[in-house]
Amino acid sequence: MKNKHKYSFKNDYSEGAHPRILEKIIETNLVQADGYGEDTYSNFARSNIYKELNSTIPDIHFVSGGTQANLIIISSLLRPHEAVISASTGHINVHESGAIEATGHKVCVIDTNDGKLTVDHIKSVINIHVDEHMVKPKLVYISNSTELGTFYSKSELSSISKFCQKNNLYFFLDGARLGSAITASDLKMSDLVDLVDVFYIGGTKNGALIGEAIVINNESLKEDFRFLMKQRGALLAKGRLLGIQFLELFTDNLFYNLASHANDMASKLSDGIANLGYKFLAKPETNLIFPILPNKTIDVLAQDFDFYVIEEVDKTSSAIRLVTSWATRINAVNKFINILEKNT
Repeated sequence: MKNKHKYSFKNDYSEGAHPRILEKIIETNLVQADGYGEDTYSNFARSNIYKELNSTIPDIHFVSGGTQANLIIISSLLRPHEAVISASTGHINVHESGAIEATGHKVCVIDTNDGKLTVDHIKSVINIHVDEHMVKPKLVYISNSTELGTFYSKSELSSISKFCQKNNLYFFLDGARLGSAITASDLKMSDLVDLVDVFYIGGTKNGALIGEAIVINNESLKEDFRFLMKQRGALLAKGRLLGIQFLELFTDNLFYNLASHANDMASKLSDGIANLGYKFLAKPETNLIFPILPNKTIDVLAQDFDFYVIEEVDKTSSAIRLVTSWATRINAVNKFINILEKNT
């Protein structure tokens, strides 16, 4: 007997890629192109991203994934004695097998209720690292949206940016889910040119097969970056495959449309769950939501859906993580809510 197929709300990369991206790869398959990200498609993709940024100042590099982007960026910015500040829920702290610390850089973490750092959080780390007997905090790492699905407003980013500039700290934004953050908030892609030293645009979790676009704004950080990419195995011979995907993502607003769909599906889920009287571990804002449900109900839902149980709230209930994607089906959302309603 075959196992029952379950619809997955575990992540936003369960599906392959948006059909337009696959069609573009097939369409260009037999066209010869230069290697290592210096091909025509990658250059056109950069041009499209420059339009979104309303600037040609940044350097743009394509890499295969988020952990690789974080590793290359952070290890290239910091000197051996320097450290990075992160929320305790930050991807570099929890989900990268110690990749940053394996390069010799300590991750100084702060517990937060919503996955977001504030100026006060950053100050608290700076204030306890006072001399050469400790690591020197040099870089502030945030993700937008966060691992709890919350987003930073433009004013929140501006506050951190001003503090970093005043205190000679680098400011790095992990944009694995940047599309969801932007389409849910008042932030624009172009705002990031002035607000952060470096960020990346996530494709893997927003309709691409693989790929992230690193955007370096700070002039002093641009030198020799391709050397560092090569050293970390990120300079792909067939870099065209990354460039083609970002070329398509930034044509006719596809990048934002896919992110908006993911957010809309999460909003329908969270509204349906909230209407049944359930609370959340963090305020639902983007495509990651964390409802708190009775354990018995979670067991029933797990018969039809895949998701992660994040933490025990009390002896009878737990918080689960539901993630919607660019391809999430409305009928799956409705089915989840209907089963929940029958078991409430």
